[in-house]
Amino acid sequence: MPILAARLLRGHSIESHGRFSFAHFQHHYGTLLTGLVKLRWLLVPAYLAAAAAGLMYLLPQLGTEIFPKVDMGQFQMRLRAPTGTRIERTEALALQALDIIKQEVGKENVQVSMGFAGIQPPSYPINTIYLWTGGPEEAVLQVELKHDAARSMDALKERLRQRYAEVLPDVKFSFEPSDIVSRVMSFGSPTPVEVAVSGPDLPANRTFAEKVRDALAGVPSLRDLQIIQTTDYPSVNITVDRERAGVMGVTMTDVARSMVSATSSSRFVVPVYWADPKSGVAYQIQVEIPQGQMNSIEALKNIPVARKRGEKLLLQNVADVTQGRTVGKYDRYNMQRMVTLTANIGGEDLGRAARRVNEAIAAAGEPPQRVSLAVRGQIAPMIQMLAELQTGLILAVVVILLLLAANYQSFILAITVVSTVPAVLLGVAAALFFTGTTLNIQSFMGAIMAIGVSVANAILLVTFAERARAAGNATREAAVQGATSRLRPILMTSVAMIAGMMPIALGVGEGAEQSAPLGWAVIGGLAAATVATLMILPAVFALVRRSGAAATVSMHPDDMKAAPE
Repeated sequence: MPILAARLLRGHSIESHGRFSFAHFQHHYGTLLTGLVKLRWLLVPAYLAAAAAGLMYLLPQLGTEIFPKVDMGQFQMRLRAPTGTRIERTEALALQALDIIKQEVGKENVQVSMGFAGIQPPSYPINTIYLWTGGPEEAVLQVELKHDAARSMDALKERLRQRYAEVLPDVKFSFEPSDIVSRVMSFGSPTPVEVAVSGPDLPANRTFAEKVRDALAGVPSLRDLQIIQTTDYPSVNITVDRERAGVMGVTMTDVARSMVSATSSSRFVVPVYWADPKSGVAYQIQVEIPQGQMNSIEALKNIPVARKRGEKLLLQNVADVTQGRTVGKYDRYNMQRMVTLTANIGGEDLGRAARRVNEAIAAAGEPPQRVSLAVRGQIAPMIQMLAELQTGLILAVVVILLLLAANYQSFILAITVVSTVPAVLLGVAAALFFTGTTLNIQSFMGAIMAIGVSVANAILLVTFAERARAAGNATREAAVQGATSRLRPILMTSVAMIAGMMPIALGVGEGAEQSAPLGWAVIGGLAAATVATLMILPAVFALVRRSGAAATVSMHPDDMKAAPE
């Protein structure tokens, strides 16, 4: 840079004194600043009061989230048909739901669609932990729209909810996060809001969960509220009369093996292998009754369980076969069965929805004895994240203050530099408020960046003002001289930073809206900090560095005008 400057600026005058020159602007700035410094006793308290009042008003108005919402043009939807629905019917419902999506967005705008219906039989060699469904009545649809299709995912989901309620009233629908960030931050929850009721007594858990569900139903911003565990799954109850079975020579093992072979496969009872005599390769042989023949209670009653004196003993001879209801699946957390409520959020940020959820849970009353309730999903990590970010922001300011005190050998000058931080926070809050942006990880990062740049500008101004004061100038003159001499680099730094953040704030590019809060936080915070640095900071310096030894306390060994602290 020095070599380029020496070559490019050769023959050019250093300053221009025209009407529109920077020197002319600098002169008027110095005149204005002289008047502001004279009013420092009114200006500094007014600045602090305005910053405090602005933060107290704006911060409660801001929404809070973990990450800003990003329209990725894709979504995932889970549908639950009435319990006991066969997989063929579930597949037809999934195709019908997909047709409704195509009608809403246009068939030509659907890029890719995938569907997973039902659950595989136990004979299929795959662990059920990798499945996305809990039974034959569940299906999951993933849809990706074309990039150039005009869309709004939130508005599309609202329209789909209305259409599904009209066309498929008996089917429950729930939208789930499709992007990797939302999935990770949900920590295994299928929706942003999850309330888990756990305890050793499952009926007590279910009763209290239904009470909580009724309370959450009054929260207007919750969508797709439902209990994901089913307790009314159709079942066939087989009650074996052990006394009668013993008289007939039938054991419980005989009954169990006959039922498994008839309703599933013989491979679960007695594995049979046949070796090919030519190749020596062994093949497993299984015997199964076609599902179409096991279609009634009477068919089950006529399953042979044993042979006695050459005659078949049917299941109905030793057991009562009736229809009933049972729990569809058990979910456990820390070895305790739990009942889980899930819900999405619409028309409101996660922070406000979390407060409403906590209020509704409190209104539901205390849980029964040995029953516990936990709020999961994105609510718990958001609360933890915001607390840690706030702590980190405060620690950053404290560390800066201590480093400046060590550098200047004066806590007064360190506090003077840090006095621009309220302006940064006010600017960040105002920028987020007027752009409709939430407080999240990105905006907190932007606030920390803005504080760093603003402190650097303040250090520049205070250092030159202190040099002028140590050289023998009066405190007010030193403050004005330090500000006017550093006006150009402060403006250049701030304007360059703001200009560089504009593309990020405007969300230019694919997925760039996720980083937009960072850009707006830096722009708002740095704009307010620049005004405070150039207009307020000289007055703060003149106020704390009053004339007189007692007023200019310093530990710097070269500061002969001040008494040591």
